[in-house]
Amino acid sequence: MSRIARVFEKPKKAAFIGFTVGGDPDRDTCVRIAKALIDGGTDILELGVPFSDPVADGPVIQKADDRALAAGTTPSVIFEIAREIRAFSDVPLVFLTYYNIVYRRGISRFYKEAHDAGVDGILIADMPVEESDEVCEAAAQYGIDPIFLVTRTTSDKRIRKIARRARGYLYLVSVLGVTGVRDTVESGAIDLLNRARKYTDIPLALGFGISTPEQAKTCASAGADGVIVGSAIVAIVERNLGRPDRMERELKDYVARMKEVL
Repeated sequence: MSRIARVFEKPKKAAFIGFTVGGDPDRDTCVRIAKALIDGGTDILELGVPFSDPVADGPVIQKADDRALAAGTTPSVIFEIAREIRAFSDVPLVFLTYYNIVYRRGISRFYKEAHDAGVDGILIADMPVEESDEVCEAAAQYGIDPIFLVTRTTSDKRIRKIARRARGYLYLVSVLGVTGVRDTVESGAIDLLNRARKYTDIPLALGFGISTPEQAKTCASAGADGVIVGSAIVAIVERNLGRPDRMERELKDYVARMKEVL
């Protein structure tokens, strides 16, 4: 059983999936951020591969990408960060990236390096399922779960098609738009959760716009198997730049409060 699958074996407990941008604000601090998130109780850690045109992301994560790129973060550095995290933790690691990064490095090479670094899943945010054959073959070859996005505008027919390809969990986009903190969990997010559940038994994780314990509890109570938080975490990093000790404390406390309601 994969590390991701083991997380979702826990009965009646939604997983907390935390996201941070790899290399933000620099390599060493990023590793400290990852450790703080894990120490706080993060069940699955998503590591964003910084990209110059992250079309799915709002301004908070875009700025984090810019900081990481300015610090010299490349895919090679991201693999090094993953190896460092794997050296002290068995928590599942998922890369969130864009197709251009994977394609330029070489699909097979990227997935082999990810496997060798201890990565468990990869989500390519801008890759449609219809163009995923080569990626899914590489993922299967190297034992990495291919994770896919499903949005509120995705048709039932495409949900079925995506679910047949997906492994690990389905990432359900709870809002219409890019990543970023929202005030509430919209009813459309719960509708998407219920629609997707009709077509698959794969774990379903809601993300985009979730930032508070109340929102996390709403998602879990509605039947989400996981809750994904990115922008709220990256905002803690941003407001504590240059204060790593305080950053770590705030990250641990934040994850612990989110975990408490799940």
